[in-house]
Amino acid sequence: MARRKTPLWRILRIALTILVVLVAIPVVLTPVYLVVNPVSVPMLERYLTGRPVEREWRPIGDISDRLKASVILSEDGQFCRHWGVDVGALREEVEDLLAGRDVRGASTITMQVARNLFLTNAPSYLRKAAEIPLAVYIDLVMPKRRIMEIYLNIAEWGPEGQFGVAAGARRAFGIEPQTLDWRTAALLAAALPNPMLRKPAEPTANMSRVAGIIAERAQQYGGRASCVGEGGRLAL
Repeated sequence: MARRKTPLWRILRIALTILVVLVAIPVVLTPVYLVVNPVSVPMLERYLTGRPVEREWRPIGDISDRLKASVILSEDGQFCRHWGVDVGALREEVEDLLAGRDVRGASTITMQVARNLFLTNAPSYLRKAAEIPLAVYIDLVMPKRRIMEIYLNIAEWGPEGQFGVAAGARRAFGIEPQTLDWRTAALLAAALPNPMLRKPAEPTANMSRVAGIIAERAQQYGGRASCVGEGGRLAL
């Protein structure tokens, strides 16, 4: 006897159930992560495939203010001002895409947190479409200081499973993340866009140049990062 085709409503119901579960995960976990230190999706993937993971959580108060300022001024200069998404940067990215120009990327720190905590390696524009509402929700639920604390502890900072600034600073310079001068802080920040290839301890001439620009901007405009400082101030 021929098998009956699965009714369309059953397929839709399954798809809707999957969608509800996928939405519920970040909705439920984001408030939990206000008090529980999370593990990122890339970390989970390494755990599940038996690859090493090096990460020691550091409270944001135990991380150099120079690094916080350097990361914000290099990754997301409007972090303290926007609500999870930099609308201006996104608009420019869309305009560049439509004009056929190279797309520079417009992911905020909050969007990167959303991606690392809740998303997998879907096609870039599908992923970014999911990052936007997630980032808005995270920014609504979490204070900026907690978002930055999570980011600095889940960002990949080395090619061999180093996650978070403690592992990154130790691997690169053999120091703790609260004892960074401007050069080491800027070099660590400069490595973030491509931690698989960029080596803070052995910077290329171009990486040193970029780090110098980051350090200069962070010293000049460090006030833009004040939302992640103790009492709303950074000791630079």
